[in-house]
Amino acid sequence: MQYKAHTVEDYICQVPDERKEPIIKLRQTILKNLPKGFEEGINYNMIGYYVPHSIYPNGYHCNPKLPLPFIHIASQKNFIAVYHSGIYADKKIMDWFVAEYPNYCKRKLDMGKSCIRFKKMDDIPFGLIGELASKLTVDNWIAIYEAGIKKK
Repeated sequence: MQYKAHTVEDYICQVPDERKEPIIKLRQTILKNLPKGFEEGINYNMIGYYVPHSIYPNGYHCNPKLPLPFIHIASQKNFIAVYHSGIYADKKIMDWFVAEYPNYCKRKLDMGKSCIRFKKMDDIPFGLIGELASKLTVDNWIAIYEAGIKKK
């Protein structure tokens, strides 16, 4: 679902009532665990956490006007999604997450490249998402990102 929000608060207000609490809790979890330097805002019509231009002036290679994306949370049509760019870019983090997931959730992991989908709001492993958010500093993320870009 696309929301026409200009602030995180606008986005949350537009989310269906049954998803407000999980989205708010995801936001709080990420903010509590996210290393210093990342900023929060609306990015790609979702709640985003990114490296601001003040730290990484080059921005995102696909659109340098945008800051370097890192994590996003979104209320989609049939699920809540957490998009974590680092999980896609760093195999060690992916392997760690996949191995840890069953310790936090009984349901099978529903995941794409960087998208972790939660169809049941009761199954969101907030503790695991918090650990995931803390895994990369801004400098780590920029280094991984630039190494990936240079390969292309």
